[in-house]
Amino acid sequence: MRFSIARGTALVAVTAAMVGLSACSPPSSNNEAAASDAAKATNAAALGGIDKLVEAAKKEGALNVIALPPDWANYGEITKAFTAKYGITVNSAQPDASSQDEINAAKQLKGQGGAPDVFDLGASVALANTATFAPYQVTTWNDIPAALKDASGTWVNDYGGYMSIGYDSSKVPAPTSIADLLKPEYKGKVALNGDPTQAGAAFNGVVAASLGNGGSADDISKGVDFFGQLKKSGNFLPVDPTPATIESGQTPVVFDWDYLNVAQGAKLKGKVDWKTVVPANAVLGSYYVQAINADAPHPAAARLWQEFLYSDEGQNLWLKGGARPVRADAMKTAGTLDNALFQALPAVSGTPVFLTDAQTKSANDYLAANWAKAIG
Repeated sequence: MRFSIARGTALVAVTAAMVGLSACSPPSSNNEAAASDAAKATNAAALGGIDKLVEAAKKEGALNVIALPPDWANYGEITKAFTAKYGITVNSAQPDASSQDEINAAKQLKGQGGAPDVFDLGASVALANTATFAPYQVTTWNDIPAALKDASGTWVNDYGGYMSIGYDSSKVPAPTSIADLLKPEYKGKVALNGDPTQAGAAFNGVVAASLGNGGSADDISKGVDFFGQLKKSGNFLPVDPTPATIESGQTPVVFDWDYLNVAQGAKLKGKVDWKTVVPANAVLGSYYVQAINADAPHPAAARLWQEFLYSDEGQNLWLKGGARPVRADAMKTAGTLDNALFQALPAVSGTPVFLTDAQTKSANDYLAANWAKAIG
């Protein structure tokens, strides 16, 4: 999901980091009862209203998050705003972990105080792990389109964007299509954000490549074939991109979400002429998924975090990071959307494609069986 890390050490690092968060005094019987109530709550009303939820979350005093880099969709400002508003400490473990690493950490740390309370996942990983989520419907539930949430609140889309190509215009020519990346000018320069069998951004990069090479949402084989060709031609760069590799010039072309590539351009202004393009014949849109860990050590704080993210404040903070918040249409109608920020989002032309749950599962299964062979 994020800028990936070495897969062999990821879970060890996540586990060690989160176990370190678990030291605390034994809970009182009253706190245990409150935690039990919060863990069962499917909405704020079940706890007596939003004020009671805030009270219970403040008693817990902490929230454990994982895989949230500060520069990803403005999460740095979002976590600070949550703490400032509620006085709850946000413990952020392993910001560079992938979506699958999040799930692995929850399983390894189940029953411990350092386990993640909440998840922010790519769709393919989320849909494969719904049994580990606790259903919850936020106060602004009705503003979220039905197609972008599970009816019971087990998972909810949060923010999204379009797959894009970010590139250093001083090192490579502007690509006008995904097929352009097979040209000699891109030799050893094209990077994918992670392993597509584990990371949401990489997964969607392969799907976009399929669309750009005559494939479809129902058949991503052409995307896997494309990366196989990219590898054979020497154009594929087997380096997980980070802000540092982009700034240094190590990864001059990167498949990633438009909001992340645009954010890199803004951050590196004056240092790197980083530009972003969404190829017209490969407009792939996707939302990430929010979910609460069913075994969250801070169940009230986990639910309050969801309330904050789906509030007008939280949605506009995602928008400030260049991501498209899931409540954008309803907020625009209500006049609460930051329109200046919304108008500044990258232009997109062409017909957007959004994968269905079934298409996501099918693509994930195909990648699991064929990705390693294609780029090995």
